[in-house]
Amino acid sequence: MSAMICLLSGFVGMSVITDAYRIEQKALHENPFYGVASKHYAPLVSEIIKKLGISSLTDYGAGKKRLFQSLVDIGIDLKEYNPYDPAFPEYGKPMPAQLVCCIDVLEHVELDCLDDVLSEIHANMQNYCFLTVHTGPAMKHLSDGRNAHITQAPSSWWLKKLTDYFEVLQLQTTTKFGKGFWIIGSKKNGALKVNSHEKFNAPAATK
Repeated sequence: MSAMICLLSGFVGMSVITDAYRIEQKALHENPFYGVASKHYAPLVSEIIKKLGISSLTDYGAGKKRLFQSLVDIGIDLKEYNPYDPAFPEYGKPMPAQLVCCIDVLEHVELDCLDDVLSEIHANMQNYCFLTVHTGPAMKHLSDGRNAHITQAPSSWWLKKLTDYFEVLQLQTTTKFGKGFWIIGSKKNGALKVNSHEKFNAPAATK
């Protein structure tokens, strides 16, 4: 771990963000155009919810809760929607749910905190997760000049990291917002409850 002290999250001993970086993220969220990716993934999340019979969802790194509003606009009525974002402490700690979505978040996580973030997602997913990763640079920058995607790595590196925690049920590359990919996963130690032939349609790439 780095010399910076990470903030504890919902589970004892887990550190998911440093205090200084939390302040950076809070400032970035003042930009109305920061954190819009979840709106574009909402149709795909809606399809996952319907096909897997999801009634509870934790939005890990929820930002301004745009995923929730987009799902409502589509007509999705969840019994439980649990937002979590360390930049928004008023949301509280992450809560267990059948599906944990983590959209346009992981590439923003500090490398020293990444394993704790993935462990926390794993601990809170009762059945499935939907994770997206952008593998290149962002258009936005931090106050110190670093790119907003502070953890940039090729898909091979990310997949090795993700498969330490999750069974990958589906993988799809994407060019939305640049090069990247998304996965639907289940718990590494759990039985798969999805038809292995079931596939979900990727949202169309924006031009």
